[in-house]
Amino acid sequence: MAIHVGEPTAVAQEPGQEEPPDTSATGAGDRHRLTALQGLAALSLDAMASVAYGPESIVLVLAAAGAYGMGFTLPVTLAIAALLAVLVASYRQVIAAFPDGGGSYAVAERYLGRRAGLVAAASLILDYVLNVAVSVTAGVAALTSAFPGLHGERVWICLAVLLLVTAVNLRGVVDSAKAFLVPTALFVGSILAMISVGLFRDGPVSTASAAGHASALGEGATAVGALLLLKAFAAGCSALTGVEAVANAVPSFRAPAARRAQRTEVALGALLGVMLIGLSILIGRFHLQPVEGVTVLAQLADASFGHTAAFYVVQFATMVLLALAANTSFGGLPVLMGLLARDNHLPHVFALKADRQVHRHGVVWLAFVSAALLVLSGGDTNTLVPLFAIGVFVGFTICQVGMVRHWYGQRPKGWRTKAALNGFGALLTGVSAVVVTATKFTEGAWLIVLALPLIVLAFEKIHRAYGEIGERLEPGRVPQPPHRSHSLVVVPVSGLSRLTCQALTAARSLGDEVLAVTVSHPTVEDRRTAEALRRDWELWKPGVDLIELSSETRSLGRPVAAYVRTLARTQPDAQVTVLIPETEPARLWQRLLQNQRGSVVAHAVRRDTDAVICRLRFRIVAKAEPPLLDAPFTRS
Repeated sequence: MAIHVGEPTAVAQEPGQEEPPDTSATGAGDRHRLTALQGLAALSLDAMASVAYGPESIVLVLAAAGAYGMGFTLPVTLAIAALLAVLVASYRQVIAAFPDGGGSYAVAERYLGRRAGLVAAASLILDYVLNVAVSVTAGVAALTSAFPGLHGERVWICLAVLLLVTAVNLRGVVDSAKAFLVPTALFVGSILAMISVGLFRDGPVSTASAAGHASALGEGATAVGALLLLKAFAAGCSALTGVEAVANAVPSFRAPAARRAQRTEVALGALLGVMLIGLSILIGRFHLQPVEGVTVLAQLADASFGHTAAFYVVQFATMVLLALAANTSFGGLPVLMGLLARDNHLPHVFALKADRQVHRHGVVWLAFVSAALLVLSGGDTNTLVPLFAIGVFVGFTICQVGMVRHWYGQRPKGWRTKAALNGFGALLTGVSAVVVTATKFTEGAWLIVLALPLIVLAFEKIHRAYGEIGERLEPGRVPQPPHRSHSLVVVPVSGLSRLTCQALTAARSLGDEVLAVTVSHPTVEDRRTAEALRRDWELWKPGVDLIELSSETRSLGRPVAAYVRTLARTQPDAQVTVLIPETEPARLWQRLLQNQRGSVVAHAVRRDTDAVICRLRFRIVAKAEPPLLDAPFTRS
């Protein structure tokens, strides 16, 4: 028997399934949390995979200025690496100040106000969702480039990859880290090996991958304007997406969680910086020219290793990591949604954790929305990329500004230097956000500009709804002492059976007064059924009055709800309970045989009255000849 008494205003436990978040960092649940190395595999795939398209984004912008513009690849990359160092240093401080996670959202909410925190949260949600779609489509695009025959099935392949990543994450963040540790190590190892070998080359070993492809290099330019450099910087900053994921998911780490998360953040920044700078050095060393249809990373692998097995290892590792980079969102977004639910900005169900420390509802929601994006975009990366990275820049900027306020308020030793560093980072990321939004506005960025305020408005509406519920229930206050009131139990019946007997027995145990009600309709057949029920009732003599409710229509729930309202009006001091008897078949498919009368009555009573609803389950035990559902009572 399940008693539904309305929606709770605090995170409730679902018995046998999930429990509220465990704030302790020790105990049995600690084995389901991450080590620093596992955190690097689970939460850094987005950032690591960005080296596949970050340098290429810089090159494609500078290529408009020809070979002269390509010479600025390393300076632009060094500027991005400097910003990366600022962000890593900032997020180390964020991790220490906010060990419960939340990243930009937690910083902004404390130091810039609730509205700024919601803007940061909305931008992170958009970034995480788009990261899943972009990562999956980019990985599948690499696959379909190698096997063109699969291009027509790319949407289904994208959905299959998404299903795989979702299933692994439902097993727990530690299981996902273990599953993706080898692909991450293979990718990082192959990129570092390619850079190391390439630095000892006097020239490219092979250019076979670019042969026969049209060059994308402009001609005749002898100067590079500040605007072009700014656009190249903003485009290359796409390589910084995912840096914030570790700070958002601090509670996912083992104790001491903050220290492990800081180590992971530093390791991520160091690896990403080395790979970005190394690749840009190789671009200049080999005088690489971007061509249509071949990635910059593929050309660099060809130049360093030649068209050998090592070249294909780099391509394969890149393809796999791009597809699996979606795991960063699955590690960070559910934790962020849990914090938003804790603060009453999202439904409380997102704060629940399964027994493996999984925010299961957040994982499923992210998978569902990402699948919708994949279908709507047709699995095309170019449709989604213009929307990508804007949200993360907004979050970066808000977080940096919040950390300036943090240093100004705390004023520890050396706070001016730290505040200046965060302020400089806020300036750089803010400019990048404006430039990316302006240059990509007509290509779809306007959707992000529109979506951000809509998500914030949704947060506000949910918060107001929880506030109204809280005002009525007054949580945290000492209520008046409970008192006993007259209990009146109403039992809807349609015939006599063992189920009817069980229902009346339970009702008499629950209440001081029990009333059985049946709904009759003015047709000849229904009148005969009602008269037969009345005769059987008089012969049975259960000691409970049977009240016949007439209805001119075929409605079942409304007459019962109207009668309950009448009882509540005539007996205002009585506690009215509606006990609805239902059968529970032994096999799942047999539920299709039920008439769903109980659900109809429960819905009407819940909608139109304040009565308590009890649903009595009569379990049917599997036998060779199972009893008929709603079997009539037979007289001996």
